[in-house]
Amino acid sequence: MSSARAELSAGVRRIDLDADGTALSALLCAPPQGAARATVVAVHGAGMSAGYFDSQALPDFSLLTLGARLGYTVVAVDRPGYGRSARALPEGLPVAEQAAALAAAVRDFAARYPTGAGTFLLAHSFGGKVALLTAADHAPADLLGVEVSGCGHRYAPDAFTGTGASRGGRRSWGPLRLYPPSTFSTCGSIVAPVPPREQADVVRWPEVFRDAAGRVRVPLRFTFAEHEPWWRYDREALAELRSRLTAAPRVHIDRQPGAGHNISLGHAARAYHLRCFGFFEDCLVRGTVAQPPLDSDGDQEQKAVPA
Repeated sequence: MSSARAELSAGVRRIDLDADGTALSALLCAPPQGAARATVVAVHGAGMSAGYFDSQALPDFSLLTLGARLGYTVVAVDRPGYGRSARALPEGLPVAEQAAALAAAVRDFAARYPTGAGTFLLAHSFGGKVALLTAADHAPADLLGVEVSGCGHRYAPDAFTGTGASRGGRRSWGPLRLYPPSTFSTCGSIVAPVPPREQADVVRWPEVFRDAAGRVRVPLRFTFAEHEPWWRYDREALAELRSRLTAAPRVHIDRQPGAGHNISLGHAARAYHLRCFGFFEDCLVRGTVAQPPLDSDGDQEQKAVPA
């Protein structure tokens, strides 16, 4: 991993958050004018850092600056064992403890900064596991919805063996043509070692998800990249995914074309981020406008999906 300090986009600054006594570093970008519509808390995946959401590969790839231009405050948090907390937590934390820490950091942020109408979680890969457990067991009172990419509930059959462990090129990102060449010259400062306690939790996720899924009570959106190497996203797997989320008022599942696992670093980054903010806008509208009753089959969005 490069020890160079990551460059930041204009308007992005570094802050620290208190997670019940553990300092977590974070990146913050707020609307240049006026109050925020809402706050998006972005949670990175394994082997990355908060800088994943402030890509320097090409202009307009940064989730943070796009969100601020659209009127949202965006804060990308370095999960426990990454960034500033890497020295205090060299072994990291298991996913359940990370969820509690994330919730504490979100509370600290809300106590110090205006959050607008409420809070959304936007998470990638292992961060999606943390976000889902946070929503299930530590949901902030103002949590409005959760967006997860690069994370499902059933691993691909060869995810950890044979070609599955290395397929798709560098770090199983998917075909390298999906990323600008500048990605690999600018991302050295945002990658990081995966803490051992986090790594040990990876294979347990299907079991953890089965236990927690029924406790998530906010709208959910899952995005699977067209070239996602880690997860099953066939019809059977997605039907089962939805069936577990019994308390969520809406579950929308989308496919991002022209994207690999690390969507926010690839050519599809801006398109994906705009879809996320479309989901957040929809959640805000549904929170202020009376909705018609559901039909006998449930919300239309719960039927949307894949090829």
